[in-house]
Amino acid sequence: MPNIKPVPQTHIITADCPSQPGTVDVVTRFLFEQGFYINEIHSFDDTTESRFFIRIEFRAETAKEFNRDTFCQQFEQRASAFEMQWQLASSPYKSKVVIMVSKHDHCLNDLLYRYRTGDLNIEIPAIISNHPDLEELAKWHNIPYYYLPISKETKPQQEAKVWQIIQDCEADLVVLARYMQVLSCEMSKNLAGKAINIHHSLLPGFKGARPYHQAYDRGIKLVGATAHYVSDDLDEGPIISQGVETVDHCYYPQDLVAKGRDIECLTLSRAVRYHIEHRIFLHGKKTVVFAK
Repeated sequence: MPNIKPVPQTHIITADCPSQPGTVDVVTRFLFEQGFYINEIHSFDDTTESRFFIRIEFRAETAKEFNRDTFCQQFEQRASAFEMQWQLASSPYKSKVVIMVSKHDHCLNDLLYRYRTGDLNIEIPAIISNHPDLEELAKWHNIPYYYLPISKETKPQQEAKVWQIIQDCEADLVVLARYMQVLSCEMSKNLAGKAINIHHSLLPGFKGARPYHQAYDRGIKLVGATAHYVSDDLDEGPIISQGVETVDHCYYPQDLVAKGRDIECLTLSRAVRYHIEHRIFLHGKKTVVFAK
C-alpha cells in the first residue's frame, strides 16, 4: 500500500484593529514562534479610517495536534495589546447555508451545482421559498424544501417561520438567490452580516418590473449584478462583489435577460465563496474583501 500523507489541517485567522506599527508582526511572529507555515496572507490599512485588517491562512509545518484553546489563549495575550478583534477558523470549513428563492431558478441551480461538485465547501440544510415551483429540484438534491407562502397580511407570521428554520438549522449564512420579497426591518437586523442578496446592477435607473426591457428601450451598453449583505436599506447593504459586461444594439431584451442571469450566478457564487472562506470584513457601510 502506498504511504499516503494526511492532508494537513489549515487554519484562518482574521483580525482588525486601530492602525499602528507592528500589526503585521504581532500575528506573523506569533505563528512563526508556534511553528506554523503561512500559506496565504493579505492585509490592508485604511488610512482614512485608521483601521488595519489582516487575513492569514496557515498550517503546521510538522504533524502535531492543534489545541484551539491553547492557541487562542496565547494569541489573545499578544492581540490585546493592539486592541485586535479577531477570529479563528479551522478546516474543514463547512458552512451551513440556507438558501431562499422564489420562482427564478438560475442562481439556485448554480449554487446547487457548485455544492454538488464540491466547488463550494458548504452544507445546505434547507431551501425556503414563497412558491412551490422549485421543490422537485430540492428533492433531487435531497435537501428539505420549505414552501412558505406570503402575503401582506401574513408577512410577520411567515418571517417568524423562516427565522425559526434558520435558527433550527444553525445556519452560518443565508443566501437570497433571487428571493423576490422585501425583508422586514426586524428580519434584516436579525440577519445583519449573515445574509447575502443578489440583484441586477441596472438600479437605481430601471426600477420595478421588466428592468431589462426598460434598459433596452434606453439603449443600455452595460449589464451587471451586485451581491451585497442585507440591510434595512433596500438593495443598499455593504457590497461584496459586482460583475459587469458590455452589450450593444444587437442585444434584444431576451438577450439582456440571459446575459444578466449569467452574471448574477457568477457574482453571487463569488460572494458566497468570499464569505465562507472568511475573506470579508464588514467596515461600516462597506466591506474589505481579500479576494484570492
